[in-house]
Parts: sequence; structure tokens; C-alpha cells
Amino acid sequence: MRSSIQPGCVVDVIKKEDQRAGKKTRGVVKEILTKSATHPHGIKVRLKDGTVGRVAVVIGRMPDSGENGEGCNSPDFPL
Repeated sequence: MRSSIQPGCVVDVIKKEDQRAGKKTRGVVKEILTKSATHPHGIKVRLKDGTVGRVAVVIGRMPDSGENGEGCNSPDFPL
């Protein structure tokens, strides 16, 4: 759910090119790209390093990220 993800959250995403393999990439959310509350394939986000992918797991907050990370679910919350 989109409400579970905020800028500053640490998440695992699956990039388009990694969908078949299911390879996950970890990073800190910079921007939420999906406008709807839910999406059948996951909420699309842009990470701080520029990676774009769909959220597979919300890990939690990034301490010292400069973002408040409020709204990030507890560790290893699967979406």
C-alpha cells in the first residue's frame, strides 16, 4: 500500500529488468511515482540513487537520512 511508503524509507525494489529473476535492490525512497493507493505489481518508487522499481518489501527507516521516514512500516513488512 502506498500509505506504507514515505520518502526516507529503506525498501527492497524489483527493477523492470529484474522481474523475471526476482532480484531485489535495496535503497532509500526519494520519490513515490505511483499515484494510486495500491497497484497489483507494487508501488513504483525512485530511490535516492536514481533506481526506479516496484516495492517488494519495506525494511524501515534510514537513520540520519535527512528524511523523517514517518509512515515506514516495521522491519521486513512485505507488500
